Amino acid sequence: MERSDLMLTTQQILINAKSAKNAVCALSDEVRSKAVCAMADALLEDAETIFSENAKDLEAARGKISDVMLDRLRLTEQRIADMAASMKKVATLSDPLSKTLIEYRRDDGLLIKKVSVPIGVVAIIYESRPNVTADVAALCLKSGNVSVLRGGKEAFRSANAIVTAMRKGLALLNLPETLINLIEDTSRDSANELMRANGYVDLLIPRGGKGLIDACVQNATVPCIQTGTGICHIYVDKAANFTKALDIIDNAKTSRPSVCNAAEVCLVHKEIANEFLPLLSERLSGRVELRLCPESIKIIDGTPASDTDFDTEFLDYILAVKVVDDVKAATLHISTHSTGHSEAIVSEDTAAQEYFTRFVDSAAVYVNASTRFTDGGEFGLGCEMGISTQKMHARGPMGIAELTAYKYIIEGNGHTR
Repeated sequence: MERSDLMLTTQQILINAKSAKNAVCALSDEVRSKAVCAMADALLEDAETIFSENAKDLEAARGKISDVMLDRLRLTEQRIADMAASMKKVATLSDPLSKTLIEYRRDDGLLIKKVSVPIGVVAIIYESRPNVTADVAALCLKSGNVSVLRGGKEAFRSANAIVTAMRKGLALLNLPETLINLIEDTSRDSANELMRANGYVDLLIPRGGKGLIDACVQNATVPCIQTGTGICHIYVDKAANFTKALDIIDNAKTSRPSVCNAAEVCLVHKEIANEFLPLLSERLSGRVELRLCPESIKIIDGTPASDTDFDTEFLDYILAVKVVDDVKAATLHISTHSTGHSEAIVSEDTAAQEYFTRFVDSAAVYVNASTRFTDGGEFGLGCEMGISTQKMHARGPMGIAELTAYKYIIEGNGHTR
């Protein structure tokens, strides 16, 4: 979208967001929860307007992005209902703030407490999923934070309609609309400005493709969490139940291939490859393109895997397949090629399961289950800010607990050192 003179600059929006920090800090958990519910109700009430704006986004994007990515962008009646339901689930979660995490008294009587607090202004740069707009706003408000949302240009109309609706919910409780802020400039300039908004942004979360995440991690001068890119693996062990394995791979690859928890690579133990791979090919026939290693292409038909296929997040109906010697070889392959998101083993062998879960160093490691469960809603968090693939502060699905920091409160009685 082109800017107009009526649009607020990114700097003005950041100033507004920073000024709202004290307002949200003053709110009780009860009020914050009521506000999230009011936002969810307003979303449902404005559904027709949101659909209309989403239709404009879809029309403008058609022919410019893939059908899979169009599905990411599309809103349906059910998806809006799910957005509102997730927000209301967030509202029911226990208050993550003002919790005493550690408390102890020194020999001299000085009381030291470590207490959970909001992070402050949380900014997120995301791409073509409008539901992220509602998820982030709800999680930030429930956890006492101010949100700054910077969506992609292909979804701006949808995001703007969602934010407008949620602000109506805030108005019903006489709360400032600047608790939720949408960046109106969708050029790269605004993204770069957020990355360097020291003194205004307390935490930046990129949620999208590898290019976006790498740009934020490499260029941000504000604290930044690495999220999202998912080269997710499923290893089919020699002791696998084939029915389980086929169901899990089918679900992980085809239920929604455009998301970061979809499987991109299937590793198969060499002792079962001749029997299992034809079954896999038959199961996915006509729906998924198989990119095959030299060993697997001797067994089934498919496209020879390129040098980059095992390092690619396809986000499409494509699955790279490799035959490996054993569970140790599978974990070594994963350690080399994984992005640290989600990996699964299908096996009835307890020893193989234990080896896999011990040596695979990803945020979520599954035994006999689809990687598609790596999701805030599925983990009971209501929804999520994104999937953190780093190890500092937050890892895996980020909910309200991951949007808190802590401070020390020290109580004395005239103590001096």
